[in-house]
Amino acid sequence: MNNNAQSLDINSVSAWMRAHVPGFSGDLTVRKFQTGQSNPTFRLQSSSGTYVLRRKPPGKLLKSAHAVDREFRVQQALAATGVPVAKMYALCEDDDVIGSAFYVMECIDGRNFDDPTMPGLDATTRGAVIDEMNRVLAAIHSVDLQATGLADYGPEGNYYRRQIDRWTKQYRASETETIAAMDELITWLDANAPGDDGLRTLVHGDYRIDNMLFSRTGPGCVAVLDWELSTTGHPFADLAAVIMQWQNPPGAEGRGLAGVDRKALGLPSDEEFIAAYCERMNLPGIPRFGFYLAFCFFRMGAIIQGVKKRALDGNASNPERGLKMGAYVPQFAQAGLRAASDV
Repeated sequence: MNNNAQSLDINSVSAWMRAHVPGFSGDLTVRKFQTGQSNPTFRLQSSSGTYVLRRKPPGKLLKSAHAVDREFRVQQALAATGVPVAKMYALCEDDDVIGSAFYVMECIDGRNFDDPTMPGLDATTRGAVIDEMNRVLAAIHSVDLQATGLADYGPEGNYYRRQIDRWTKQYRASETETIAAMDELITWLDANAPGDDGLRTLVHGDYRIDNMLFSRTGPGCVAVLDWELSTTGHPFADLAAVIMQWQNPPGAEGRGLAGVDRKALGLPSDEEFIAAYCERMNLPGIPRFGFYLAFCFFRMGAIIQGVKKRALDGNASNPERGLKMGAYVPQFAQAGLRAASDV
């Protein structure tokens, strides 16, 4: 058994797939995707087709993190809805097979944009892709929780209170140094969490363009990926996550739109994207949006602090990139404080 995050025991995976994945046959070849920092992801090729395997990292992990069983459950539940997801084949919760839990799903052919400026596309297509991103977000938040069996997918009650408490604990558990801005942001969020307004939907938890696959021939979304942080909760957190990413610098590292001439590129302003979402969801507007934005900066800071800690501990999917990402935690904290000042 090989429990290294960077590799797989091909023989163990093959034997398990023959027993659990209908139609699987042939010898496996494996290639690890370099994208993604949380759950190591692999492309599996055999004579019966191409598959994707996502595994929980081996080693000591934070409680409730890397829940591949939840990723599998939610995508399986969404198969018959208007939310585009990959087909789920099988889940393995037996750590003895490869050293940690994993699942196997369909490998979908599609375009992935890791840069929201989408170099190489014309302005009309860029605008259509972002509008599709908006449509799919509204579709996620319109999923019938009862009909899909997801009513118990997350606790009821105040989502933000729950999330602030959870991510504060996660951050403290992976803290490697004192970051004053992060401490200040946590204090502010703790004091300014809104009351429960009764809005409860499916939320993705990490909704951004690089967690989506789009058609090779048009702007349609063919799959939403990376459901690890999904739960039932408050939909504005997903919307604010999109706006949060866009406030980052452009390019491979920031993957944002800060300073970009959006109109020239055919991209909407923050306000236009929010307005389009509100129209789709039949909402009059979103007061105190700065809170939701501050919350998203905090949560992302806590997430990448965890990535940094795993890199230092030797459990990261991509250790070098993990350490580089970890250096941005103070910047996310400062951005969260700026958003808080607008509330």
